[in-house]
Amino acid sequence: MILMMDKLSTARQTVATSVFVAAVVLCSFVSQTECQTSPPPPPCGAYSECDSCVKHAKCLWCFTNNSCTDYPVSWLLPPASVCKLSQARWGVCWVNFEALIIGMGVVGGTILISVIVCCCCCCRSCRRCCWSRPSGPDRDEERLSRKREDTRQRSEERKVERKARHDEIRKKYGLITDSDHPYSKFENE
Repeated sequence: MILMMDKLSTARQTVATSVFVAAVVLCSFVSQTECQTSPPPPPCGAYSECDSCVKHAKCLWCFTNNSCTDYPVSWLLPPASVCKLSQARWGVCWVNFEALIIGMGVVGGTILISVIVCCCCCCRSCRRCCWSRPSGPDRDEERLSRKREDTRQRSEERKVERKARHDEIRKKYGLITDSDHPYSKFENE
């Protein structure tokens, strides 16, 4: 057991050393000039066309005055003082913010309704959903148990009627004796 633990710790040390050496070698090959980031893009006001403006996530094109402005990041949607929603473009030039909001609302609502319907269908088919199941046996089980009870009662009634008819026939042909008097057993012997 101790030998196995020694091998395991040696293997861990070997892996850690290999990772350290690989990191040092990698860092020595990368020069300082290659690690620098690219220069920042020009300010949004420098763009004069919608296509070049909306390529940058921080820029917003407004068709009202055909200008590219910084997207107001403190607001989810640009306020009317910056640009009207029907005239504002962000990401692509062919979709305005009104259409974007309506489209995302419809897609989000459809997804939400689909998830709710799927959950209800799954719960209903599994019969494990606590809000769709009554506290006692459900309706189908109650209906089947009532049907079984009715069938059993009719069967008992028919059985009693059949026994009465058979007894009448036995009396008629003398196969059954009257059990009214106690000595009827001894008359046939």
